[in-house]
Amino acid sequence: MLSLLKIRNLALVERLDWELGGGLVGVTGETGAGKSVIVGALKLVLGERADKGMIRTGEETCQVEAVFDLPDPSAVNRVLAEMGLDPCEEGQLLVKRVVGSSSNRQFVNNSPATLSVLKAIGQNLVDLHGPHDHQSLLSVERQLLMLDAYAGAGTLGEAYRESWSEWRAKQARWEELHDAEEAGEQELELLRHQVQEIEGAEIDPAVEGELQERYKRASNSAKLVEVTGQAVGIVNDEGTGVMDRVRELQRLVGEIEKNDPAAREWTGGLETTVVELEDLGRELEHYLGEIDLDPAQAAALEERVDLLENLKQKYGPTLEEVVESGAKAAERLGTVENRGELLAQLAEEAEAARGAVVTAGAILSEKRRKAAPRLAKEIRKHLAELGFKQAAFEVNLHPLEAPSLGGLERVEFGFGPNPGEPLKPLRQIASSGEISRVMLSIKSALAKQDRTPLMVFDEIDANVGGEIARAVGEKMAVLGAKHQVVAITHFPQVAAMASQHFLVQKRVSKGRTLSSLQEVNGDERIEELMRMLGGESKEAKSMAKSLLRQK
Repeated sequence: MLSLLKIRNLALVERLDWELGGGLVGVTGETGAGKSVIVGALKLVLGERADKGMIRTGEETCQVEAVFDLPDPSAVNRVLAEMGLDPCEEGQLLVKRVVGSSSNRQFVNNSPATLSVLKAIGQNLVDLHGPHDHQSLLSVERQLLMLDAYAGAGTLGEAYRESWSEWRAKQARWEELHDAEEAGEQELELLRHQVQEIEGAEIDPAVEGELQERYKRASNSAKLVEVTGQAVGIVNDEGTGVMDRVRELQRLVGEIEKNDPAAREWTGGLETTVVELEDLGRELEHYLGEIDLDPAQAAALEERVDLLENLKQKYGPTLEEVVESGAKAAERLGTVENRGELLAQLAEEAEAARGAVVTAGAILSEKRRKAAPRLAKEIRKHLAELGFKQAAFEVNLHPLEAPSLGGLERVEFGFGPNPGEPLKPLRQIASSGEISRVMLSIKSALAKQDRTPLMVFDEIDANVGGEIARAVGEKMAVLGAKHQVVAITHFPQVAAMASQHFLVQKRVSKGRTLSSLQEVNGDERIEELMRMLGGESKEAKSMAKSLLRQK
């Protein structure tokens, strides 16, 4: 549930910390006192578009922060995981929205988030309904989900949608191949040549560097023999080589060290020099012996390098891209040469997948057909209790020509408030008073299946009479046993049913208008109900007490 709502500098509200409990929470106040600010704050948390005109005059930003306590955060955590955000800790979710004159920011559990994240989370947290806010109810897609929820067909629906997606993928593959132009003989010859040329080269990109080194060494072997031989002579030639001269130097330094031991501090490096020169001489002789002067080998290496360079010029700047081009050509060639056989195979797979869709859809349809009249009957019962004594309501199933993502039929709720008049789709109902009560009836019928933790009703009791308002309040109270329900209302009959009653008031302080919210209990609550009843008479007070006793 929503346990805390913090508002800063939003419209007439300078500072508000609202702590809510469970059940039905009533919010009342005079017209213009600021009740709509609460709905506006919740809409910001739900990711709706922000208007900088919402910022309190004289301030740079406004801020809304909501804390939700979630006994089962799994649905929200799935959304957070998909969006790359950390899951809720200890079942608590913090959503924060900051609206500025030039930029807006939003956070989920103190991590920056996008509006799409807030909207995705909000769909799992809050169901908001106002006098004209029923788009989700009017959507036939939403009505289909409602029927499936009532029928307990959630798992069947998921299985069907998986089968449908698999079928559409296979069908799309068949259509892609079927609609593609058939390859001409010239393309076939080109593909065969490309595959043969690249595969015949037996390319291994991993050894390309070693091949280049071998080729460079082989192509310069004569020069290497000449300069390496000269280097060996300089180091090792007897009498004139560097090694003989260094050994003579080593003997002289030894004489110095015998006569002046202190000289060892600066002569010690000579020993290392002698060792390194000896190592260098041996390595040069070994290297000279390994240089290959075989012209045939050099020619073979040159031919291989030329081949690879030619392939890179034709198919890509790297050998990896040459190999990839060969693989694509081979795949295309296989598709072209076996087009008829592959089309037949894909058609067979698509048909089998469609059969699985029809089978899964038939099971789902049967579940829906059995549940539809039961759901309609239960909604009619709630409608009657809300003043539509003789209203008609049906859950209609219309078969489709082809399977859709939603199933083998579309679902549409039909409503007829007046006897003798034909039923019309809900989207054609113009009266906000009627649609509000229909919505409440549907919500009441689906109370057990609806997993949305918070329901907010913003003056949906507008345009109804006192007795009907009482029935609306009772319905909301019943919903409050399964959900947290916030009802913003002008009717004392509804407010009296609330387990918590909050009063929004407007006052002037230091020349500025401020809205505040406080919980009312005892005599304060009776006084607010009396105001809503329209007077301060004994009759009004008696009526207020009576309403409270009836809850």
